Amino acid sequence: MPLLKRIESHPGLQAFLWKIEEPESWLARGIELTPHCQGRMSSMKSELHRRGFLSIRHLMAEGGYRDADLFYDQNGKPHLRDGTHISITHSFEMTGIILSRQLEVGIDIEKQRHKILRIAHRFTPLSEYHDLANEEALVRKLTVVWGVKESLYKVMGIHGLSFLNHITVDNFDLDDGQTTARVVYGGKCTHFNAFFLELEGFTCAYATRVPTANQAPRP
Repeated sequence: MPLLKRIESHPGLQAFLWKIEEPESWLARGIELTPHCQGRMSSMKSELHRRGFLSIRHLMAEGGYRDADLFYDQNGKPHLRDGTHISITHSFEMTGIILSRQLEVGIDIEKQRHKILRIAHRFTPLSEYHDLANEEALVRKLTVVWGVKESLYKVMGIHGLSFLNHITVDNFDLDDGQTTARVVYGGKCTHFNAFFLELEGFTCAYATRVPTANQAPRP
Protein backbone atom coordinates (compact mmCIF):
# COMPACT_ATOMS: atom_id res chain seq x y z
CA MET A 1 0.00 0.00 0.00
CA PRO A 2 1.87 3.11 -1.16
CA LEU A 3 1.10 5.51 1.64
CA LEU A 4 3.97 7.75 0.60
CA LYS A 5 4.19 10.06 3.59
CA ARG A 6 2.50 10.89 6.87
CA ILE A 7 2.87 14.40 8.29
CA GLU A 8 2.17 15.34 11.91
CA SER A 9 3.65 18.82 12.22
CA HIS A 10 1.20 20.24 14.78
CA PRO A 11 -0.86 18.77 17.64
CA GLY A 12 -4.13 17.47 16.21
CA LEU A 13 -2.96 17.84 12.60
CA GLN A 14 -2.29 14.92 10.25
CA ALA A 15 -1.62 14.81 6.52
CA PHE A 16 -1.38 11.71 4.36
CA LEU A 17 0.08 11.46 0.84
CA TRP A 18 -0.50 8.55 -1.54
CA LYS A 19 1.22 7.52 -4.76
CA ILE A 20 -1.35 5.78 -6.95
CA GLU A 21 0.10 2.51 -8.27
CA GLU A 22 -2.75 0.03 -7.75
CA PRO A 23 -5.44 -0.83 -10.31
CA GLU A 24 -8.94 0.50 -9.80
CA SER A 25 -10.23 -2.95 -8.82
CA TRP A 26 -7.77 -3.16 -5.92
CA LEU A 27 -8.52 0.36 -4.72
CA ALA A 28 -12.25 -0.37 -4.71
CA ARG A 29 -11.87 -3.25 -2.24
CA GLY A 30 -13.31 -2.49 1.16
CA ILE A 31 -14.47 1.01 0.14
CA GLU A 32 -18.17 1.76 0.63
CA LEU A 33 -19.23 4.95 -1.13
CA THR A 34 -22.36 6.97 -0.45
CA PRO A 35 -24.80 7.17 -3.38
CA HIS A 36 -23.69 10.76 -3.97
CA CYS A 37 -19.98 9.87 -4.14
CA GLN A 38 -20.69 6.73 -6.17
CA GLY A 39 -22.47 8.94 -8.68
CA ARG A 40 -19.55 11.37 -8.74
CA MET A 41 -17.05 8.58 -9.38
CA SER A 42 -19.21 6.94 -12.04
CA SER A 43 -19.29 10.21 -13.97
CA MET A 44 -15.48 10.37 -14.13
CA LYS A 45 -14.25 9.36 -17.60
CA SER A 46 -10.60 9.19 -16.56
CA GLU A 47 -9.51 5.98 -14.86
CA LEU A 48 -6.73 7.90 -13.10
CA HIS A 49 -9.31 10.27 -11.63
CA ARG A 50 -11.39 7.32 -10.39
CA ARG A 51 -8.30 5.71 -8.87
CA GLY A 52 -7.43 9.01 -7.23
CA PHE A 53 -10.96 9.30 -5.85
CA LEU A 54 -10.71 5.84 -4.32
CA SER A 55 -7.20 6.36 -2.97
CA ILE A 56 -8.45 9.41 -1.07
CA ARG A 57 -10.97 7.15 0.69
CA HIS A 58 -8.06 4.93 1.75
CA LEU A 59 -6.30 8.02 3.11
CA MET A 60 -9.45 8.94 5.02
CA ALA A 61 -9.40 5.45 6.53
CA GLU A 62 -5.83 6.13 7.68
CA GLY A 63 -7.25 9.05 9.63
CA GLY A 64 -10.13 6.99 11.01
CA TYR A 65 -12.90 8.16 8.65
CA ARG A 66 -15.28 6.61 6.11
CA ASP A 67 -16.76 8.12 2.98
CA ALA A 68 -20.06 8.53 4.85
CA ASP A 69 -18.31 10.89 7.28
CA LEU A 70 -17.63 13.35 4.45
CA PHE A 71 -19.95 15.95 2.98
CA TYR A 72 -19.61 19.04 0.77
CA ASP A 73 -21.12 22.49 1.26
CA GLN A 74 -22.77 24.60 -1.44
CA ASN A 75 -19.36 25.92 -2.53
CA GLY A 76 -17.95 22.42 -2.95
CA LYS A 77 -15.79 22.60 0.18
CA PRO A 78 -15.40 19.25 2.00
CA HIS A 79 -16.31 18.84 5.68
CA LEU A 80 -16.34 16.01 8.21
CA ARG A 81 -19.43 15.41 10.31
CA ASP A 82 -17.53 15.45 13.62
CA GLY A 83 -16.24 18.97 12.93
CA THR A 84 -12.65 18.02 12.10
CA HIS A 85 -11.31 20.21 9.32
CA ILE A 86 -10.38 18.40 6.10
CA SER A 87 -8.84 19.34 2.76
CA ILE A 88 -8.26 17.09 -0.25
CA THR A 89 -5.91 17.24 -3.24
CA HIS A 90 -5.11 15.20 -6.37
CA SER A 91 -2.46 15.71 -9.05
CA PHE A 92 -1.64 13.01 -11.61
CA GLU A 93 -0.58 9.93 -9.58
CA MET A 94 -0.42 11.75 -6.25
CA THR A 95 -3.25 12.32 -3.79
CA GLY A 96 -3.36 13.77 -0.31
CA ILE A 97 -5.60 14.81 2.55
CA ILE A 98 -5.02 16.91 5.65
CA LEU A 99 -7.01 16.70 8.88
CA SER A 100 -6.98 19.07 11.85
CA ARG A 101 -9.07 19.15 15.00
CA GLN A 102 -8.11 22.73 15.88
CA LEU A 103 -7.00 24.72 12.85
CA GLU A 104 -8.65 25.42 9.50
CA VAL A 105 -6.40 23.80 6.89
CA GLY A 106 -5.89 23.51 3.15
CA ILE A 107 -3.59 21.24 1.14
CA ASP A 108 -2.43 21.11 -2.47
CA ILE A 109 -0.14 18.84 -4.49
CA GLU A 110 1.30 20.01 -7.80
CA LYS A 111 3.57 18.36 -10.32
CA GLN A 112 6.64 20.49 -11.01
CA ARG A 113 6.27 21.48 -14.69
CA HIS A 114 7.82 24.18 -16.87
CA LYS A 115 4.29 25.06 -18.00
CA ILE A 116 4.00 27.14 -14.83
CA LEU A 117 6.39 29.72 -16.32
CA ARG A 118 3.79 30.59 -18.97
CA ILE A 119 0.98 31.22 -16.49
CA ALA A 120 2.92 32.64 -13.54
CA HIS A 121 1.92 36.23 -14.33
CA ARG A 122 -1.69 35.26 -13.67
CA PHE A 123 -1.12 34.41 -10.02
CA THR A 124 2.01 36.24 -8.76
CA PRO A 125 4.14 39.33 -9.55
CA LEU A 126 7.14 37.96 -11.48
CA SER A 127 9.34 40.86 -10.35
CA GLU A 128 9.66 39.10 -6.99
CA TYR A 129 11.76 36.27 -8.44
CA HIS A 130 14.70 38.07 -10.06
CA ASP A 131 17.19 36.62 -7.55
CA LEU A 132 16.72 32.97 -8.58
CA ALA A 133 19.79 31.37 -10.12
CA ASN A 134 18.20 29.25 -12.86
CA GLU A 135 14.97 28.16 -14.51
CA GLU A 136 14.67 24.96 -12.49
CA ALA A 137 14.76 26.92 -9.24
CA LEU A 138 12.14 29.31 -10.63
CA VAL A 139 9.83 26.41 -11.53
CA ARG A 140 10.23 24.94 -8.05
CA LYS A 141 9.55 28.24 -6.30
CA LEU A 142 6.57 29.15 -8.46
CA THR A 143 5.11 25.70 -7.80
CA VAL A 144 5.37 26.32 -4.06
CA VAL A 145 3.68 29.72 -4.43
CA TRP A 146 0.85 28.23 -6.49
CA GLY A 147 0.40 25.37 -4.00
CA VAL A 148 0.29 27.73 -1.03
CA LYS A 149 -2.22 30.01 -2.75
CA GLU A 150 -4.36 27.04 -3.73
CA SER A 151 -4.29 25.85 -0.11
CA LEU A 152 -5.45 29.27 1.12
CA TYR A 153 -8.17 29.35 -1.53
CA LYS A 154 -9.46 26.01 -0.26
CA VAL A 155 -9.59 27.24 3.32
CA MET A 156 -11.41 30.45 2.43
CA GLY A 157 -13.93 28.74 0.15
CA ILE A 158 -14.86 32.01 -1.58
CA HIS A 159 -15.69 31.99 -5.28
CA GLY A 160 -14.09 34.95 -7.03
CA LEU A 161 -11.04 35.09 -4.77
CA SER A 162 -8.12 36.14 -6.98
CA PHE A 163 -4.75 34.44 -6.58
CA LEU A 164 -3.05 37.54 -8.01
CA ASN A 165 -5.00 40.32 -6.31
CA HIS A 166 -6.20 38.88 -3.02
CA ILE A 167 -3.59 36.32 -1.89
CA THR A 168 0.00 37.18 -0.94
CA VAL A 169 2.75 34.67 -0.10
CA ASP A 170 5.69 36.15 1.79
CA ASN A 171 9.16 35.54 0.38
CA PHE A 172 10.98 32.34 1.33
CA ASP A 173 13.95 30.18 0.39
CA LEU A 174 13.32 26.74 -1.03
CA ASP A 175 15.23 25.21 1.89
CA ASP A 176 12.97 26.89 4.45
CA GLY A 177 10.06 24.50 4.17
CA GLN A 178 7.68 27.16 5.45
CA THR A 179 6.50 30.73 5.01
CA THR A 180 3.59 33.00 5.89
CA ALA A 181 0.75 34.24 3.71
CA ARG A 182 -2.42 36.29 3.87
CA VAL A 183 -5.72 36.87 2.14
CA VAL A 184 -7.08 40.41 1.87
CA TYR A 185 -10.69 40.31 0.74
CA GLY A 186 -13.90 42.14 1.61
CA GLY A 187 -12.08 44.56 3.86
CA LYS A 188 -10.63 41.77 6.02
CA CYS A 189 -7.09 40.38 6.29
CA THR A 190 -6.72 36.67 7.14
CA HIS A 191 -3.28 35.35 8.08
CA PHE A 192 -1.87 31.88 7.47
CA ASN A 193 1.17 29.78 8.25
CA ALA A 194 2.22 27.75 5.21
CA PHE A 195 4.47 24.72 4.84
CA PHE A 196 5.85 22.85 1.85
CA LEU A 197 7.91 19.83 0.84
CA GLU A 198 9.11 18.32 -2.42
CA LEU A 199 9.04 14.63 -3.30
CA GLU A 200 9.36 12.64 -6.53
CA GLY A 201 8.97 15.68 -8.79
CA PHE A 202 5.92 17.01 -6.93
CA THR A 203 5.42 19.83 -4.45
CA CYS A 204 3.04 19.50 -1.53
CA ALA A 205 1.97 22.67 0.24
CA TYR A 206 -0.40 23.03 3.16
CA ALA A 207 -1.55 26.00 5.20
CA THR A 208 -3.17 26.62 8.57
CA ARG A 209 -5.31 29.63 9.28
CA VAL A 210 -4.05 31.78 12.16
CA PRO A 211 -6.98 32.17 14.57
CA THR A 212 -8.02 35.67 15.57
CA ALA A 213 -8.51 36.59 19.21
CA ASN A 214 -12.21 35.71 19.04
CA GLN A 215 -11.57 32.52 17.03
CA ALA A 216 -9.31 30.63 19.38
CA PRO A 217 -8.73 26.95 18.50
CA ARG A 218 -11.03 24.58 20.30
CA PRO A 219 -9.46 22.29 22.88
